Amino acid sequence: MTAPAARPPILTRDLLLVFAASVGAMTGFYLLLSVVPLYAESVGAGGVGAGLVTGVLMATTVAGELAIPRLLARFGHRALLAAGLVLLGAPALALPVSSTMAAIVAVSAVRGLGFAICVVVGGALVAALVPPERRGEGLGLFGIVVGVPGLAALPLGVWLVGRAGYPPVFVAGAVAGLAVVPGLPGRRPAAEQAVGVLAGLRTPALHRPALTFSATAMAAGVVVTFLPLAVTQGSGGLAALALFVQAVGSTLSRWCAGRYGDRHGPAVLLVPAVCTSAAGILALVLVDRPVAVLFAMALFGSGFGATQNASMTLMLNRVAPSAYGTVSAIWNLAYDAGIGVGAFGFGLVAARTGYPPAFALTAALMLAALALRPARPDRPATTRPS
Repeated sequence: MTAPAARPPILTRDLLLVFAASVGAMTGFYLLLSVVPLYAESVGAGGVGAGLVTGVLMATTVAGELAIPRLLARFGHRALLAAGLVLLGAPALALPVSSTMAAIVAVSAVRGLGFAICVVVGGALVAALVPPERRGEGLGLFGIVVGVPGLAALPLGVWLVGRAGYPPVFVAGAVAGLAVVPGLPGRRPAAEQAVGVLAGLRTPALHRPALTFSATAMAAGVVVTFLPLAVTQGSGGLAALALFVQAVGSTLSRWCAGRYGDRHGPAVLLVPAVCTSAAGILALVLVDRPVAVLFAMALFGSGFGATQNASMTLMLNRVAPSAYGTVSAIWNLAYDAGIGVGAFGFGLVAARTGYPPAFALTAALMLAALALRPARPDRPATTRPS
């Protein structure tokens, strides 16, 4: 009997360097995500100014994602990722010496561009460095790498401000990703002509899974924005625990879904993952019951993580290596746009119907997005990108 062939390794030196850069980038991003709006409010900008800071950050993130595939084809992964880490980190050093609203908004705008570069190039590099037959597992590991900083750094930033003040937190956020710049792997894109984001969005093989994923991301925007407002029992403690359960479930399920998808194809996971996510949101109609809220967030988190992995792996399996940057950009656009649209749209609906009917409508919209799923499952790629 012939022994089964050994599976190719995932954790190469280059991939570990990408993981280190991503941990630094996400740590710097999440450390300051809540701190910069607090800073704006503390200098007299009020709630409107605090909201403007986050809005500008995400607006420039989305705008930057549209241009990154072309820039990637021209400058390569190392130079562009290094530029992203600098743009994300260095502007924060200006905040301790300038407390004007104009400066805070300008810093947020530049940091949004840096964040866009880091998330798009990071995803493209992982796709290029991981063996195709283990792509789902590699993306799942990447999901853990970028998920842990969100669990730790987001509350840590606010906690540190209360004890050390703003300047040390700004400095920590600035330097978090810069230390690994000299060691970033130098990898050029494939020689073929790069594919632009707009061209990718016109391709059904890419925009259909992206739109399906975006509907689930829409629900994520609803959860992080409105769950603390909708919970009527247990106050902030229950909401915080429920969001933690969701985040842990999402992070772990990305890895589990990747391992399963490598063996059976990512497309077979898409429908069950979206249905699980929708079931979690539907369970929030019982938002006045603490046990139901925690169960709902466990369901939603596990489905959302699997949808993240399955949708991106499916899109990568359908393109040449020269389009990995485009896939990463489209996927991140679907994520960011879905979160923004979900939060805004749910607010309009809930103001008229109340929270339980709005949660039910959100679940129905998620299920409706399954009409955009691929007509047939794709098998995992079996050839390594050049």
